Amino acid sequence: MDAERVDMDSDRLEQHVQRAKEAIANDKKEVPPFWINKYKKEAAKNWDIFYKRNTTKFFKDRHWTDREFEELAPKEGDQQIRCLEIGCGVGNFIFPAIAENPNLFVYACDFSKRAVEMVKSNENYHESRCQAFVCDLTVDPLIDNVPAESLDLVSALFVFSAIPPEKMQSAIKNIYQVLKPGGYILFRDYGLYDQAQIKFCKASDKKLDENLYVRQDGTMSYFFSVEDLSSRFEAEGFKTVKNEYIYRETNNRRLELSVDRIFVQAKFQKPL
Repeated sequence: MDAERVDMDSDRLEQHVQRAKEAIANDKKEVPPFWINKYKKEAAKNWDIFYKRNTTKFFKDRHWTDREFEELAPKEGDQQIRCLEIGCGVGNFIFPAIAENPNLFVYACDFSKRAVEMVKSNENYHESRCQAFVCDLTVDPLIDNVPAESLDLVSALFVFSAIPPEKMQSAIKNIYQVLKPGGYILFRDYGLYDQAQIKFCKASDKKLDENLYVRQDGTMSYFFSVEDLSSRFEAEGFKTVKNEYIYRETNNRRLELSVDRIFVQAKFQKPL
């Protein structure tokens, strides 16, 4: 399991949720419609600028994924597992995953051209193990790069939160086309009342829509409840296998601060 998971006792959780609800209720200033449309229209551009500025230094490699999702862990035998990572960024999931599981082949896509170029320039990128391509999940058909109904798994780690809510259904339908019957979506993202949402609310000029906010750099972040999340995938024909809040504690030793994080983690299956 994720080493930084914590069991949050009911009193601590109740206090955190109450503080979050108060912050959300007090955040009444919404971004003007012109800017909302601009942020949504320029999402790919803003992420491209993000990767230009941060290159490969911002996100840590994700070595926890095969502990949280057993489907990614190495198994006996030599049967190949075919996976697509959506929102691959610069490869923080891809390269640890293929190093740890010799039978894993990963397609990887991102709507940032610069991020995909960084993946392809990584010394561990070999097309016998992974294949990266530029794709806007809400517009570009995945079947242009991935054969229909060919995938065992799709990993969706902190990517749907960057998609405007009204476009999420298009992305889910797109994924449905390339998963095998019985295949799984492995999902983790920001949960409702996460500390980051409280921080957005206190800034009072970041709210684009309900549970949708914009960062200083123009990238967006949406916060899911488990009910909201299940309803979106089930509406497109998926079965919810698992869907829960998970809690993590991050510590800033320099400031002597402890921050409670709330994520949603889920597994959705395409019916047989």
